[in-house]
Amino acid sequence: MKSCGRNKGGGNIPVYGYIRVSTREQCEDRQLIALREMAVPEGNIYLDKQSGKDFQRPQYRRLVRRMKKDDLLYIKSIDRLGRNYEEILEQWRVLTKEKGVDIVVLDMPLLDTRRGKDLMGTFLSDIVLQVLSFVAENERTNIRQRQAEGIAAAKARGVRFGRPPKPLPENFHAMYQAWKGGKMTGTAAARACGMPLATFRYRAEIYEKAAKL
Repeated sequence: MKSCGRNKGGGNIPVYGYIRVSTREQCEDRQLIALREMAVPEGNIYLDKQSGKDFQRPQYRRLVRRMKKDDLLYIKSIDRLGRNYEEILEQWRVLTKEKGVDIVVLDMPLLDTRRGKDLMGTFLSDIVLQVLSFVAENERTNIRQRQAEGIAAAKARGVRFGRPPKPLPENFHAMYQAWKGGKMTGTAAARACGMPLATFRYRAEIYEKAAKL
């Protein structure tokens, strides 16, 4: 038997909630609190924690299989339905047109399919959805662009990303001098320093630049 919640109209219908966070480190508390405020039963809240590369969303698939016509689904924001404009629109179509489910987007009260069941109401909801989906994707694109520009600017200032390099071995200076003076091959110098040849040459280049400062 399904757990039911009470909708705004006062009738008892099956009520569900869906939460998605994009990484396993991101906290879902904000979305969970919003769904609990709408009296969504705990057993009807489905949660996916997915990375950007893995968008299988097993809990979402379970939720879609479970929901029936006229069930009610709450989500905190429209971008919980997908990663991009096309995916959001497709999931909205599947849920509202194929499954016949009602959707309420808590961050955008206009996106409440229980309102305006006539043709004009449906048309307006679809228009609002398309605009918001485009805005959501455009904002994600802008964020990625700003991040890329910030990283490029930081690299131009000499900021290094990733783990700091290991300290040079004590004999590096001597091996470097021997290699530069032609007394030792790069392969032999690298082996004496306990590092691959490519690493030795890379660290030697940095060493030379630092010595000129």
